[in-house]
Amino acid sequence: MNLSICGRHLDVTPAIREYVMNKLSRVLRHFDHVIDTQVMLSVEPLRQKAEITMHLRGKDIHCEACDENLYAAIDLLVDKLDRQVIKHKDKMQNHAAESAKRQVAAAITATTA
Repeated sequence: MNLSICGRHLDVTPAIREYVMNKLSRVLRHFDHVIDTQVMLSVEPLRQKAEITMHLRGKDIHCEACDENLYAAIDLLVDKLDRQVIKHKDKMQNHAAESAKRQVAAAITATTA
């Protein structure tokens, strides 16, 4: 997985980089087919913003979160991303299972007809 962490009006310190990498490891526990990940951290007046674009096999997922604290924004971002990755994984598994069920159902109806 390629990971790039950028800062807009912010210097990305090693502590912030390590925090983001530790949080993203939770997402990778659920789904390991990640191709590329881009994290953008920005500082705006009175709020901190964290954005992520994750390129998966077959889909791109984009999330963003804002908070007064950058670390809290990263936590919110990873929670959103985790939910979306789990949802995507469930869809992939369910669609693959449905096709097999449809094939069995079609075979049963063909033999009974």
